[in-house]
Formats: sequence, C-alpha cells, structure tokens
Amino acid sequence: MDLGLKGKTIFVAGASRGIGLGIVEACLAEGAKVALAARGEEKLEQERARLAAEYGEENVWARAGDLRDSRTVETMIDTIENELGELWGAVANVGLHPCPPGFEVDDATWDAGISQNLDSAFFLARSALRRMDPRGEGAILMISSIAGLTGLGTPLTYGTSKAAMNHLTKELARVSGRNNVRINAIAPGNIIFPDGEWEERINGERGDAWTRWIKREVPLQRFGKPEEIGSAAAFLLSPVASFITGAIVPVDGGQTR
Repeated sequence: MDLGLKGKTIFVAGASRGIGLGIVEACLAEGAKVALAARGEEKLEQERARLAAEYGEENVWARAGDLRDSRTVETMIDTIENELGELWGAVANVGLHPCPPGFEVDDATWDAGISQNLDSAFFLARSALRRMDPRGEGAILMISSIAGLTGLGTPLTYGTSKAAMNHLTKELARVSGRNNVRINAIAPGNIIFPDGEWEERINGERGDAWTRWIKREVPLQRFGKPEEIGSAAAFLLSPVASFITGAIVPVDGGQTR
C-alpha cells in the first residue's frame, strides 16, 4: 500500500536508535524526507550517513540538540523547513530518565523526568502546530508507553508523564482537528533493540526470568521490534489515516487488553 508520504517532510525526535530510528526508516521507505534529531552527535551522524547512502542525501537531515529546551526545538523546526521543506509530520519520541522505584523521588529527579518525557513532547507539538495549523494540514505523533495506560510498577516519573502525554494527545487533537491537523499517540510495550533497556535485562542475571515473563504476559509471546513501531507510525502519520485523531494505539503484542 502506498501511504502517500512521498516527498513529505517528517521530523523525528530521539531518532538515532531504537523506536525513533525504526520510525525514520519506515518513513524513508515510503519516500518521505526525514529530519532526525537526538542529543548524541556521533551516533546521530553515523545513522544519517548510513541512511543518506541508501535514500539520498537530499532526503535525510540531522542535527544534534537537547529537545527539552523549547528554543532549541523552535530553531530546529525553522531550519528543517528552510532546508528540507514544509513540515508535514512530527514525532515526539524523547523519553526515559533514571528514577528510583517507590515514592521517594527527590525534586530534581521528578522535574528532570517530567521534562524529559512530557515537556519535550509539548514543546515539539507546539512548534509543529504553529506551522501546521495555518496551512490546514499535518500530523503529529506522540510516542507514549503502555506504562501510561495503567499502573505497571514502572518508575513514577515515567508512567505519570506518559499518561499525561496521552491526555495531551487527546486535548490537542480536539484543538487542532478544526484545522485538519491530526494528533495521535502510539503506546509501545516490550520493544527490544541494541543497547536498550530490554536487551540489558535479557542479557543480565535474571534474563531467563524475563524471557518467561514475556511468554506469560504477552499473548504473542515475544518482544516487539522497532520496525513494527515504525510501520504503525508511518501509517498514522500518513494521509491514509486521515480520519484518525486523538487515538492512543497500544502496540504491545496484546499485553494491554
């Protein structure tokens, strides 16, 4: 199926590995022009060069920056539009932050976790909407988590900020629907990739226990892959999904049901 993304410009935050990189590759495969952003400059440039060799230098753009800073986001999107084209899609995929279990979370850790997961998503959505709303077209995608759908025992800052991201998605979808801009969220679960949290668990001392847990709790009895999130993301960003907005879509092998 042709998703109608050919030539459209899509910005993906947190794009140098894992889920973000999976979304980048899915969009490029559909013919989109993709702007990548992440904090780690060396890894980001490696991926940009690899993708540019496959999809063309003119279709891949990358900059390193801290997307928790609203001014950085605003400047980056201005530059993308000047160098790559008017923004059609934007993906808020900045997430995670170390947080101890339980309620004894100090102020600095709480603020940092909410900034990393929630503030960054709002700043990206706000900047993108400033361009999309006047044009009357576009799509924004939040990468949330199944930890934002129910209590799963995850660190407080993570689950709380992801739940807030889901609500942000629904509220912004109502605000921007009148201008034909769609806003949705994907809630991934149990996605494994190199140097990710799940790979670390599986290769750790309790690896066998985690493997048994996956087979017990996930109906498909396996981990998900970044490219599977990428496929769902490309669809939701595309004109083919033109009547879908305000949706929170679990992509978790059936774990939340």
